[in-house]
Amino acid sequence: MFQFTFGRVYQMGGRPVEAEQLLSKHVATARQLGDEHPDSLQARTYLAISYDDLGRSSEAAELKALVLEKRKNLFGEDHPDTLIAMGNLARSHLALGRPKEAADLDALVLEKRKWLLGEEHPHTLRTMANLAVTYGALGRSEEAVDLDTGVLKKRTQLLGEEHPDTLQAMGNLACSYRNVGRLKEGADLDAMVLVKRKQLLGEDHPHTLLAMSNLAVSYSDLGQFKEAAELKEVVFKKRKELLGNEHPDTLIAMANLARSHSALGRPQEAATLEIVVLEKRKQLLGEGHPQTLLAMGNLAASYEDLGQSGKAAVLKAVVLEKQQQLFGEDHPDTLLAMGNLAGSYSRCGKWKEAAELRVVVLEKRKQLIGEDHPDTVLAMAELAASYGDLGRSKEAADLQTMVLERRKQLLGNEHPETLLAMGNLARCYSALGQSQEAADLEIIVLEKRKQLLGEEHPKTLLAMGNLARSYCDLGRSQDAADLETIVLEKRKRLCGQVHRDTLQAMGNLACSYRALGRSSEAADLETLVLESRKRILGERHPHTLVSMRNLAVLFRDLGRSSEAAELDALILKRGKDGEFLVLLSLVHMSTT
Repeated sequence: MFQFTFGRVYQMGGRPVEAEQLLSKHVATARQLGDEHPDSLQARTYLAISYDDLGRSSEAAELKALVLEKRKNLFGEDHPDTLIAMGNLARSHLALGRPKEAADLDALVLEKRKWLLGEEHPHTLRTMANLAVTYGALGRSEEAVDLDTGVLKKRTQLLGEEHPDTLQAMGNLACSYRNVGRLKEGADLDAMVLVKRKQLLGEDHPHTLLAMSNLAVSYSDLGQFKEAAELKEVVFKKRKELLGNEHPDTLIAMANLARSHSALGRPQEAATLEIVVLEKRKQLLGEGHPQTLLAMGNLAASYEDLGQSGKAAVLKAVVLEKQQQLFGEDHPDTLLAMGNLAGSYSRCGKWKEAAELRVVVLEKRKQLIGEDHPDTVLAMAELAASYGDLGRSKEAADLQTMVLERRKQLLGNEHPETLLAMGNLARCYSALGQSQEAADLEIIVLEKRKQLLGEEHPKTLLAMGNLARSYCDLGRSQDAADLETIVLEKRKRLCGQVHRDTLQAMGNLACSYRALGRSSEAADLETLVLESRKRILGERHPHTLVSMRNLAVLFRDLGRSSEAAELDALILKRGKDGEFLVLLSLVHMSTT
C-alpha cells in the first residue's frame, strides 16, 4: 500500500519518474489479486497518469483502453467506474492528436451521465467541460463557448459564485472566449477569477497562481505585454519559493516569463531563461518528452529573434525528428513542428524547402481534420506566404483569398484571425502591383482593430504601418509619413525607445522621409536605428546589417560617398549571405 500512497504523493508533487517507479511496483503487487480485480484496475489507471506525465502517451492510452474493456466486462457500460475509464481514454486520444475519437467518447459519457445522474450532477458538468475542450481542439470553438457557458451557469446556480468548481468553469469560459476572439470578455473573467481566488485561497495557493498566469495570457492577447510580464514574474518567484527550482510548474512559469521577455523586445533575456528550462527538462524528463521538445522550440524562436536563424533551424529539425519518432507523421504536434521548421527555412532564404514542407502540412491537415479546421486554414495561409517568397504572387493571392473567405464564414468578419487574413491578402495585392486594392483592405483592418482592440494595441499599430506602406506605393508619401509618425510616437511611449518594434517604426519613417526628399532627417533617424541595433543585437545581426544598408543609401543621397563606402565594406565583412540577403529583400530603400 505504501507504494501506491507514496507514488501518488510523487505524482502530485511533480516528480513523475519516482511516481512511475513506485506505481509500477504497486501494479505488480495488485495484479496478484487478479487482472480484473477493482484494485488492480485502479492501480493501472494511476500508472497511466504517470505515463502521461512522462510523455509516454501511447502507453498511457493502451493501459486506459485495457482498463475500459475490463470495466465494461465486469460492470457494464453504464457503471460509474466504466464512464470514468471512458473519459480517461478520451483524454489520451486528445493527447495523441485524435480529437474526433476523444469527442465521440466524451459525447457518449455526457449522454450516459445526463441519463443516469441528471443534467446538474457534478460529474455531468465535468464531462460537459471536457467535451468543450475537445470541441476547441476540433476547431468547433463556438460550440465550446456554448458548453462552457452552460457549465458556468449551472455551477453558479448550484454552488454559488465562489465555489472552486464555479471559478474553474469561469476560467474555462475565459479560455474559450479568447479562442473566438472575445479577448476583453476573456480578460474580464480571468481578472474576476484571480480576485476571488486571492480572497478565498490566499496569494500563494497553486490555483491563485494559475489564475494569475491565465490573466497574463489575456493581457498578452490584448497587447498589454508589460502587465503580462509583471504577473508572470510574480508567478515565477512564488513557484520557486513554494515548489523549488525544478518543479514542472516552476519551469512552466519560467518559460512563460521568457515569452514575455521576447514580446517586450528582450530576446537575450528570453533565450537565457529558455536555455535553463531546456536543460532542466532534459535532466528531469528526458530528451524526448513533449515538454522538453516544447522548450527546444521556444529556444529556437528566441534564436530567431537574435538573428541566429541557422541555429534555430537546427533545433527545429531536432524537434521535428523527435516528434516523428514519438508520435508519427500525422500527429498535430509533428505537423506543428514541420510548420515551425518551414518558418525557419523561410527566414534563412530556403524558400523552396519551406514551401515543400508547408505543402505536406496542408495536405495532411486536410486529410486528418478537414478543410475548415482553423489549423488547416492556418497551413493554407503559411503556404501562401511561401508562394509569395518564391515570387508566385498570383498563387499566393488566390490562397489568401480562400483563407479570408473561410475565416469570414467560420469566425466572422471581426475575428482577429479574419483581420490577419485580410492584411495578408493586402500584402499579396501589393506584390501584384494592386496598391489601391491593398490600401482599401488595410483601411478596413485598421478601423476594425481600432474598434476591437483600441488605438494602441500592437496589432492596431502594425495595421497602421502596413497602410503607410501602401500609401508609399501609391506615391502618397506625406500620408505615409503622417501615419508612421503616429506609430513611432506610440511605440516609443508603449514599448520604449529601443524596442525592436520602435526601431522598425523609426526605420519606416526614415524611408518615407527619403521619399519626401528629407534625406538628412532620414539619415539622422537611420543612424539612431543602427546604433541601437548594434548595441542590442550586435554588429552581425541581420537587422543591424539592413540598417547599415539603408544608411549607406542615404549617405549616397547626401553626397557622403566615403561614409557610404565604409558601410558597404562593413556589410561585406559582417554579413552572412543567407540570412542577410533574405532581409535585404525586405528593405524599402532602393539604391536606384
